[in-house]
Amino acid sequence: MSKLPKDFYLQDDVVSLSKQLLGKVLFTREGKTITAGIITETEAYAGITDKASHAYGGRRTQRTETMYAEGGVSYVYLCYGMYSLFNVVTNEKDIPHAVLVRAIQPFEGINKILERRKSDKLKKGLTTGPGKVSIALGINFRSHNAQKLSGNKIWIEDRKISFPENKIFSGPRIGVDYAGEDAKLPYRFWINEKENR
Repeated sequence: MSKLPKDFYLQDDVVSLSKQLLGKVLFTREGKTITAGIITETEAYAGITDKASHAYGGRRTQRTETMYAEGGVSYVYLCYGMYSLFNVVTNEKDIPHAVLVRAIQPFEGINKILERRKSDKLKKGLTTGPGKVSIALGINFRSHNAQKLSGNKIWIEDRKISFPENKIFSGPRIGVDYAGEDAKLPYRFWINEKENR
């Protein structure tokens, strides 16, 4: 029941860290309301050398500047001007590595999660997809970008949830065809063997 320590986020292997995030629990607090989900799918983005990364080639813009922070903060950006997507910034300052959280399993505050997702029950696909994750947990660009993950607004805990190696799968990332050969890198990890999207 402890928040992940700073050292966890400072690891230099973003692909390994992306896999390690499976089973960790992502929390948000809105007023007195806490919601959380077990992380079940992630994608690693390896900074300036990764053609799929926002920071490829050392790009530094108003949007990507958060990626260059020291690991342990949130990088939330708008996709299509509509969907807030949550990423974990990793590695040392000025090394823009990040992990996109693509799916969660509702863990706490389930009634609030259902309300946000406009659903009357938990069902397949409710929190699968990074846009759905953010809606379910109330994550938005304006409130949650560049937040320390050691704080009380958005954080990640280790609840000692783990999965056997034969239940963890890897493959290419989704929606990064523009990255050429880098689109084929096995930087996506997930635990649902029936859902190799």
